[in-house]
Amino acid sequence: MEIKEATQLFSALSQESRLATVKHLIKLGPRGAPAGDVAKALDVPAPTMSFHLKELERAGLIHARREGRKIIYAADYGGLRELIDFLLADCCGGDKRLCGPYVIMKESA
Repeated sequence: MEIKEATQLFSALSQESRLATVKHLIKLGPRGAPAGDVAKALDVPAPTMSFHLKELERAGLIHARREGRKIIYAADYGGLRELIDFLLADCCGGDKRLCGPYVIMKESA
């Protein structure tokens, strides 16, 4: 990931409702939830949530899938992992232990 792409992802996350949406979808896991359920859980009007979901999907932080008549949104763990990897690529002056369990876990995988 390059700085320009990371900047776009951070821009997508720079709005409070969008960041809360991503955190909520991460918590739900791969099953995700319909837009209306996400809007209700976060107390955001449905049209506003729809806009935010589209922005987050465009950024590659979440993805959508159709199940019958509903569109289910879920966190895009690959996109989120790339952003985390970008942030921690040059972590802690080379002492990976200072970066916490994510870096240690990633290196042992």
